[in-house]
Amino acid sequence: MVLATLRSVTLDEFTKLPNLEESPAWELLNGQVLQKPMPTLHHSRLQKRLVSAIDNTNSAYEAFPELRCILSQNSVVPDIAIVHQSRIPAGNEPIQGAPDWLIEILSPDQSTTKLITKIQDCLTEGTQLGWLIDSQEKVVMIFLPEQPLRLLRDDTPLTVLNEISLQLTPDRIFGWLEC
Repeated sequence: MVLATLRSVTLDEFTKLPNLEESPAWELLNGQVLQKPMPTLHHSRLQKRLVSAIDNTNSAYEAFPELRCILSQNSVVPDIAIVHQSRIPAGNEPIQGAPDWLIEILSPDQSTTKLITKIQDCLTEGTQLGWLIDSQEKVVMIFLPEQPLRLLRDDTPLTVLNEISLQLTPDRIFGWLEC
């Protein structure tokens, strides 16, 4: 992530910055304005396959790549935001509040600590589930409110929202990279 400013910025100041929606997206996390890195091929492939797998469950949830979510003090753009249909705005607006489930895919030049901070901030504001996928280590970190971090590997079933019928394992996810 690229640091845009050294002084702390409020959410109101952030929303008035020019070119917020340029690619890659800009985020506000704990007063810092950061630009997400340009995705790699592996990152894009995982993002595409996960969005498709989640949307193909025909649940009341929809998966969105790179959708802005406005929290109480932060503006985040998860790699994948999964949101219940009842929370999707009618217009072309960002999601108000944390996504119900968010997935981050670690890129080689990203800070693991900043991604964990983003996931924890979302959990504090109502996210029910967070995944951090590390394709280098072939591990999926599972974040749940008020529960310890879980590191899942191999053919261990991954936690998903109760209302979504989806069976994924780290092996299956990382197998998508071998295509």
